[in-house]
Amino acid sequence: MVSETNAAAPAAPVSPTATETAAGPDGIELSDQPKAAVGTASSSSSDMLPAEPLPARVTTASREDREPDDTTGSVNSIDIVDECFVVETCVDRYLWALYQRTPKEDTIKLQERRKVTVRKKHRMVTVTRTFTKLADEDFTWKDPKAAERAGRSMMDYVIGGMDRGFRLRLFYTLHAAEAAGLSPGITSAFRDDYRQSIASGLKAATDRSYHGGSFRGGYGHGLAADLVSVKGGTRAERWVATECLWKWIDAHGKEFGIGRPYLDRDPPHVAPIDGQEYAKHNGGDATRHAAADVKTRKHMAMRNDHAAAKRANRAGSSKARTIRSARDTPPRASQAKLHS
Repeated sequence: MVSETNAAAPAAPVSPTATETAAGPDGIELSDQPKAAVGTASSSSSDMLPAEPLPARVTTASREDREPDDTTGSVNSIDIVDECFVVETCVDRYLWALYQRTPKEDTIKLQERRKVTVRKKHRMVTVTRTFTKLADEDFTWKDPKAAERAGRSMMDYVIGGMDRGFRLRLFYTLHAAEAAGLSPGITSAFRDDYRQSIASGLKAATDRSYHGGSFRGGYGHGLAADLVSVKGGTRAERWVATECLWKWIDAHGKEFGIGRPYLDRDPPHVAPIDGQEYAKHNGGDATRHAAADVKTRKHMAMRNDHAAAKRANRAGSSKARTIRSARDTPPRASQAKLHS
């Protein structure tokens, strides 16, 4: 099902005289006058994203080598950053374009209770059983309703509610993914307590979501986003492309500070790799293997101790039976005398 917000934001016009003086990874122009222009365009330093060291460069395909973007009615979002004077505005517009072009679809489990007749204790009885079936859900309406409830515009709510440093990392990661020939999209970014309460499927408690729950800091502190691919004309095709996107994030995301904390348990969910959520749920392969080895060693030690105790009990029981038998049985001479 195609989302009502499936068209990308129009790209900013490209100045024919612009010069490339400052570029991020893979030639991302952040400003053609990086210091002077940014300083004059923003009224205060608090409106700017914090300066962070640029992440490591990954090997990606050039724009000429990329596959054609087959998303319908969408201008290539990579063009949005071709001319950028204010970093925060450029980042927000880019992420908003990826959000707009992404269908808001999901598969949810519906439970239905039906009365059925079964045989029980040699007679037929009627019982109520719960049946689960999968159904498609279009959740396009949820973010607009939450934004209206919060009194904010859609872009200000969905994108502006995320942590500034996380937005910058997400920008670099998804821009590199596009340059590599992928077509990333954002289905969900900031979510307040109300938006979390109407979310479906696997989710955290209403106020504890890292998407922006009040327990985590609320608006402006969202440290999670859900990413899928928009490449493909059908949902099945987009699912295959989405799995390729997740594999790419697993391979290259850490170079930009982005990772998937839950992997197959909640595959679209990404977060900063130095954040509390990622450290808690995905400490890395070495940590998981070490924990598994410790658990295995403890289990083997307990089993060996149990086996040793069992052998000791058997030996003790056998010895006790031998002593009792020797004590209760008279000598042979006595036996002969008794039977004479």
